[in-house]
Amino acid sequence: MADKVTISVDALGGDNAPKVVLEGVEQALAEDGDLSVILCGPAEVVEPFAAAHDRCVARATTEEISMAEHPANAVRKKKDSSIVVGCRLVKEGEAQGFFSAGSTGACLAAGTLVIGRIKGVARPALATLVPSPAKPVVLCDVGANADCKPEYLVQFAEMASIYARKILGVADPKVGLLNIGEEEEKGSQFAQEAHALLKEKVANFGGNAEGRDVMDGPFDVVVCDGFTGNVCLKTIEGTAKVLFGELKSIMMSSLKTKLGAMALKGGLKGLMGKIDPDAMGGAPLLGCKGACIVGHGSSNARAIKNGVLASAAYVRSGVSELIAEAVQK
Repeated sequence: MADKVTISVDALGGDNAPKVVLEGVEQALAEDGDLSVILCGPAEVVEPFAAAHDRCVARATTEEISMAEHPANAVRKKKDSSIVVGCRLVKEGEAQGFFSAGSTGACLAAGTLVIGRIKGVARPALATLVPSPAKPVVLCDVGANADCKPEYLVQFAEMASIYARKILGVADPKVGLLNIGEEEEKGSQFAQEAHALLKEKVANFGGNAEGRDVMDGPFDVVVCDGFTGNVCLKTIEGTAKVLFGELKSIMMSSLKTKLGAMALKGGLKGLMGKIDPDAMGGAPLLGCKGACIVGHGSSNARAIKNGVLASAAYVRSGVSELIAEAVQK
């Protein structure tokens, strides 16, 4: 895999776009000298930025897909939107990957309909690295497929295991099925059927993973349907936000607690770094013919930078090619 990589970026993606997107792209270009960016968005936004930055090309677009629009319909109708054009650049080979912090549904639809599925992949799945003090865990699916068949989870496990090996460097990732108990007979009919298939077909399957196991570290990969995965992920993110907010309030409540906070500052900063979702950058849509990485809608410039860099790392690792080979086998 060549070191030089071109990533198309949605300049309109996110709650704070385009300002934070431009800042994040600028930081990514400065950090990775072999990275080039095709910035997609309104001419008045992308052209001045591209003119002022080496290794950045502007691709002017005239349409925008908002968060409120029906994803698949918007992708079909708005052919000149920044999301559709960015994905089309990957399909046509001008870019090797696409990154956006815009509408997740639209990114998933464009990734599937425009970039296209790898032959043999039943359903592309959205995977994310769950930040944990123990170790990052790949959670898949987290929203692409709300309704699943048990056999889909076998493919999710195979794709997510490849991702864990190439991105996290885990030689033999242990796979768990998100469920309500450790025993094989626990869970819904869907969960029981999925467990039986995973046990039969996935060599590195380690059994059921309860909700508390996602961040404890016994598994490297946890698979589930997209509805359950999304609820799980948002619960983890929300809980972390509330706990750190309350902890900050307590530590700032008196002189004594402020002194204690100063003593713990280094340790707390390290802990926050381990569970900071902005450090992960974005979630890849596994099973696409190229890299399609989706960031948080609330992404700041640092998260955008990390998302663009994560997109380049995904391309360089050859994850899509390895998934294609595994599916063919």
